[in-house]
Amino acid sequence: MEVAVGTLQKALQINLDPRWYGTIAEIGAGQEVARWFFRAGGAAGTVAKSISAYDMAVSDAVYGKSDRYVSMGRLQAMLDHEYQLNLERLDEERGDDNAFFAFADTVVARSYRGGNECHGWMGVKFQSHQHDEPSQIVLHVRMLDTEAALQQEALGIVGVNLLHGAFFHYHEPEALVESLLDQLTTGRIEIDMIQLKGIEFRSVDNRLMALKLVQVGLSGAAMFGPDGQVLQPSEVLRKKAILVERGSFRPPTVVNIDMLESARTKFETDPAVADRDVLVLTELTMANLMAETDRVDRRDFLARADLLAACGMTVLISDFIAFHRLAAYLAWRTDGRIGMVMGAPSLIDQFDETNHADLPGGILESFGRLFKNDLKLYVYPMLRDGVVSTVHNLEVGEELQPLYDYLERRGSFVDLDNYKPEYLPILSRDVLRRISTGDPMWESQVPEEVGELIKKRGFFGYHRVEHL
Repeated sequence: MEVAVGTLQKALQINLDPRWYGTIAEIGAGQEVARWFFRAGGAAGTVAKSISAYDMAVSDAVYGKSDRYVSMGRLQAMLDHEYQLNLERLDEERGDDNAFFAFADTVVARSYRGGNECHGWMGVKFQSHQHDEPSQIVLHVRMLDTEAALQQEALGIVGVNLLHGAFFHYHEPEALVESLLDQLTTGRIEIDMIQLKGIEFRSVDNRLMALKLVQVGLSGAAMFGPDGQVLQPSEVLRKKAILVERGSFRPPTVVNIDMLESARTKFETDPAVADRDVLVLTELTMANLMAETDRVDRRDFLARADLLAACGMTVLISDFIAFHRLAAYLAWRTDGRIGMVMGAPSLIDQFDETNHADLPGGILESFGRLFKNDLKLYVYPMLRDGVVSTVHNLEVGEELQPLYDYLERRGSFVDLDNYKPEYLPILSRDVLRRISTGDPMWESQVPEEVGELIKKRGFFGYHRVEHL
């Protein structure tokens, strides 16, 4: 079987390398990772100990009490405990010859009743060289197979891939991320968060690793906070009311911020939002990041990410071109109200039937999916030829105007009439042009913190003019 051969070869390569020596600790889906190393042969040179503390009382006794057993906190406790034990017990005897590691996972696979969320946390804390400071990789995984046995098999393969990547590709983190899917398909495993830290990853920007997850199809979306730290989306979105604005944010303008602030004011008046924490998201799609080329310009991406961070924004990167796919992703992770913020031109664009040609039911199916959970679109007006167009006077194609009118009457569109009129003439493409050509007008068209960072870092072709 091809899967077994590829994964066994990786496990055997690790077993035959005399450097690596450590512990494999697994909770929740069997000893699936350890099993590959014992099957490959030569495991005595790699595995110092294999442990599976299934009973909660035993797990608490070993790793300390925890409110949640399938969590990053529990995983970190496992990694820290097992890694430190290796140093205390083995460093004097084997430290000159071995680089120590601790691998751990805590997962919940499909139960015999079914219907539960099948996911978990997995990580490795390791020395890349003898007596070195540790480095660490942590993943959040979601098992997508429908049978428990297949989920366990996939989990074991990802674990071997992670250890192999950590040991042999720690110096090339993007290749490490790509290797996580070896011998698997995206239909079996989703990885929606990866965090690399420690001495070998001190120059790694985890926002680029989040981007890489989406690029290679390991996840449909990834997330990071205004502090640049990667986030696990399900934990952040859980039970929140969510307001999201999709845009290029190249750069974020005062219009982008006013759209969100105007929408939030309206959003919070919804009775369904009253008792919820509101999470505001800015979303960058892969299609937008690759709009001008067939690849992502990483410097451009990080510039946008830094500028959104300066505005205090949480950023979602997604591969969801269609709005209904973004809506479905969010709705699966929260039972709270969802609102999407867009300008009037984007709403008009939604009434272009060619944008929905991939669905058998076309535009009707697309809108049915989009508004399924009483989602609302918060629409910012536009200025065109001296006329302000709002939800109430917007015109779409003649054949689709009745559909537009119906959706407006049912309340699917919320008119952001609390906008700042002086912002309507501002267009992001004009701001971008002014930055690169040295027209100082752009500074009044972006938030102050955005302007300062653009000038400090020289983003988007900005050149400081030195006055004699």
